Amino acid sequence: MNTGMGLIWIAGASGLLAFLTSLFYFFRQDRKFLVLSEKLELAGGSGILIAIFLLVYHLLVVDTEYSYVFQHSSTDLAWIYRFSALWAGQEGSFLIWTGFIFIMLAITRFTGTGKILRETNLFALMRSVSLFVASVFLLLLALKNPFSMYYVTGAGIPEVTNWNLFVEPFVVSYGQGMNPLLRNLWMAIHPPLLFLGYAAFTLPFAAAIAGLVLKDNRWSELATGWMRVSWLFLTLGIGFGAFWAYEVLGWGAWYWTWDPVETSSLIPWLTATAYLHAKLRIRQGEYAFMLPMLALVSFILVIFSTFVTRSGLWVSVHSWQDFTTEGMIIALFLLILTGSSTFLLARKYFSEE
Repeated sequence: MNTGMGLIWIAGASGLLAFLTSLFYFFRQDRKFLVLSEKLELAGGSGILIAIFLLVYHLLVVDTEYSYVFQHSSTDLAWIYRFSALWAGQEGSFLIWTGFIFIMLAITRFTGTGKILRETNLFALMRSVSLFVASVFLLLLALKNPFSMYYVTGAGIPEVTNWNLFVEPFVVSYGQGMNPLLRNLWMAIHPPLLFLGYAAFTLPFAAAIAGLVLKDNRWSELATGWMRVSWLFLTLGIGFGAFWAYEVLGWGAWYWTWDPVETSSLIPWLTATAYLHAKLRIRQGEYAFMLPMLALVSFILVIFSTFVTRSGLWVSVHSWQDFTTEGMIIALFLLILTGSSTFLLARKYFSEE
């Protein structure tokens, strides 16, 4: 049985149900829905975290019956590169990104301002929005499963299954290994820092949505700490990525060359910096409209960066593939985020007028 694939399905179903039951709690204020939602959230998050550890194990021992392992790991790689193969491909990247979202949501619930506001409608709606974001990533993982397995068809031809848990695995005699450009110490550090920063943008976005819907200014108390986390890890990720580009790509002996995807990671860093400045000035009565706008725009820019990296829209050394079903889902997700954010910001702007 393909345990990893089953874990992804269980996590996906649990995450979606956690989102739906959190909405029931928000609208009906019935605590039984909250209790159920929190249990489902725990099941989804635990499933993802176990799946991450399981995929790391398969990468380290080079279990080539899994297509992701075959494409990104091999016995001739040092252990650190086998481990970093976890984020060498799209499936692994989404897996750790989703894991970070669940971890951060749990931390928010039990610490700091989140613990204080846990019983409020503001926190309930913020949690619902965060679980919606996690559900989209879980859908992407179900469609492009990191535990897809090789098997032999009746015609004797090896194929990959993304849904059958019980096929007889076909073990390939060797792993294809990691792209030579990624076999660098900086690339073992750079991507997870970026993904941690990207995931941390989820909470400020969700808090801003909740604050705008409920007209509750306490949303920034939930958002600002995670915006600082985003800014810190995005700064480190971009910096380490620049060292990788200098050593591996050359780029004319420069650390920066305005590669489209490179630039698309810089822009949310700029908006996060602007948010942190606006947060300092809002105490003087300034930037009441700008602050939620920057929280929303920062996350939307992150999803836009994800879309262009995976859709083939821009030619880049970071791009992985052409436009696919996954790219269409990310595009639809981007439209939903942009449309809802624009509506809420317009409502706030005209209500203040």
